[in-house]
Amino acid sequence: MTRLSVEMLAADKVEPITSAGHAQLGIAVLAGIAVIVLLITKFKLHAFLSLTLGTLVLGAVAGAPLDKAITSFTTGLGTTVAGVGVLIALGAILGKMLADSGGADQIVDTILAKAGGRAMPWAMVLIASVIGLPLFFEVGVVLLIPVVLMVARRGNYSLMRIGIPALAGLSVMHGLVPPHPGPLVAIDAVKANLGVTLALGVLIAIPTVIIAGPLFSKVAARWVDVQAPDRMIPQRASQELETRPGFGPTLATILLPVVLMLSKALVDITVDDPDKTVQRIFDVVGSPLIALLAAVLVGIFTLLRPAGFGKDRVSPLVEKGLAPIAGILLIVGAGGGFKQTLIDTGVGQMILDISKDWNIPALLLAWLIAVAIRLATGSATVATVSAAGLVAPLAADMSTTHAALLVLAIGSGSLFFSHVNDAGFWLVKEYFGLSVGQTVKTWSIMETIISVVGGGLVLLLSLVI
Repeated sequence: MTRLSVEMLAADKVEPITSAGHAQLGIAVLAGIAVIVLLITKFKLHAFLSLTLGTLVLGAVAGAPLDKAITSFTTGLGTTVAGVGVLIALGAILGKMLADSGGADQIVDTILAKAGGRAMPWAMVLIASVIGLPLFFEVGVVLLIPVVLMVARRGNYSLMRIGIPALAGLSVMHGLVPPHPGPLVAIDAVKANLGVTLALGVLIAIPTVIIAGPLFSKVAARWVDVQAPDRMIPQRASQELETRPGFGPTLATILLPVVLMLSKALVDITVDDPDKTVQRIFDVVGSPLIALLAAVLVGIFTLLRPAGFGKDRVSPLVEKGLAPIAGILLIVGAGGGFKQTLIDTGVGQMILDISKDWNIPALLLAWLIAVAIRLATGSATVATVSAAGLVAPLAADMSTTHAALLVLAIGSGSLFFSHVNDAGFWLVKEYFGLSVGQTVKTWSIMETIISVVGGGLVLLLSLVI
C-alpha cells in the first residue's frame, strides 16, 4: 500500500508564494475551511462565493501577497473549468435528452415489466445505476421519484424497500463513477487516468451499491415502515409524448461513453504496439470529451428523433440542459481555485513534511479529509474538490492504479453521513414524506454505508494491485 513520503514532490516542487512556517500554514488551512463551512452552513451563502472568500482568507492568513493569492485562485479556477467544464456541460445535455425524450422512462418501464416480488429492489438499483450514469444526482432523484412512488403504491411495498435501492444507485454513481463532476475534478487534481479510474470505480461501485441498496433496504424498511405518501405523482416526460425511443437504442446511447473510455484503458494496458498507432486512435476516441460528444450526437438520432423532436427543438433542449449547471460549474471552478491556492502557498508540501513519519496510508488520509469536509459543509462536491486539492501532492509518486484509487477514496469519503446541512437530505425527506429522524435512519445511514464500504474496498484493492 502506498505510504506517505516526503520525497513525493522532489521531482516537481512548486515554489510557494509565501515563506510561512508549518504552524502558520496549518492555521491558514483551518481558517480557510472554517470560513467556507461557516458561510455555507450558518449564513447560507452560495458555495461558489463561500469557496472564493475562503480562498482569500487562506491566502491572507498564510501571509501570501493578495495579488498572488488572487492569481492562484483565478488560475486554478480557469484550469479546472477548462479541464472538466465541457464534460459537465455535455453530461448535462445528455441527461436532458434522456429525460425529455422519454428514454429514461423507457428503460424504467422495460426493467420493471421484467421484475416483480423479491426482485423489485434489485430492479430499482439496476434502474438507478444505469440512469445515474449520465445524470446529476438531483436530476436523477426527480426523475426516479415518480417511479419509486408508483412501484411502492402499485405493489404495496414499503417505501424504503423500493426507495433506498434507487437512492443508493444514484449516489454511488454520483460519488465514484466519471463523468460526474466530483470524480472528474478529483481525477484532474491528482492527474489520475480517467479510464483506469472509471474501471476501478465500476468495480467498487457494484458491491457497494448491493450492500447499501437492496441489502440495507431490508433493515431500513423495518426501522422506518412507511408507505408511499398519498400525494400527486409528478408527471413523467413520456406522458406528453406520442412515441418514445426503444430500450436497446437508449441503453446503448447511455453506455456509449463508458464503453469508449473503458476501451481506451484496456488498449493502454493490453496492446503492445511499437508505433503507438492503435493507442493514438483510442486516445482520441476514448477521451472523455469525444466519448461524451459522440453520445450526445448519437442521442439526437436514437433519443430525440424517435420521440418526434424536430430540428427546431434540439437547440432549445440543449439550452435548457445547460442552464441548471451554471452553479455547478462555478462551484467546481472555485474548488479548483481553492486547490491551486493550497498548492501555491505550500500546503501540499507541508502535509508531506508533517506526515512523513505517520504510519497511515495515503488513501485513508484522503478518505478522512473528505469525510471531515463533507460533515462540515454538507456538499459532496465541495468535499471532493477541497480534499483533492489537499492530497494531490500525495499522488506524485503513485502508480496509475493507486492514483485512481486515491480519487475513489476521496469520492467515497465525500458521501459520508448526509445530514441537515445537505440539500440532498431535504430533497429525500420532502419527496418521501419522512420526518428528520426517519431520514437520518434511512438516507443518512445509507450514505454512510456507501462511504465506509467504498473506502474499505479501495484499501483492499490497494493491497492487491
